[in-house]
Amino acid sequence: MPKRVMQGSVVSNKQNKTVVVRVERRFTHPVLKKTVRSTTKYYAHDEQNEFHPGDVVMIEECRPLSKTKAWRVVKVLEKAREE
Repeated sequence: MPKRVMQGSVVSNKQNKTVVVRVERRFTHPVLKKTVRSTTKYYAHDEQNEFHPGDVVMIEECRPLSKTKAWRVVKVLEKAREE
């Protein structure tokens, strides 16, 4: 079975080897027929603690690594701007 792959932005990296990634999806509401945005937060594994808030990353599904963490960061698509 293929692994699910999603794209989102890192919200938090305060935990050790874990980042929180916000994934946004758009869909048409079945009754209102309007485009609706929905966001979900996923806990993803970050082995080297290299990702920071604002980074746009690609995550893929993996085996459960903890109670809440079952995703792994594959690559960074866009780094956050350094201010």
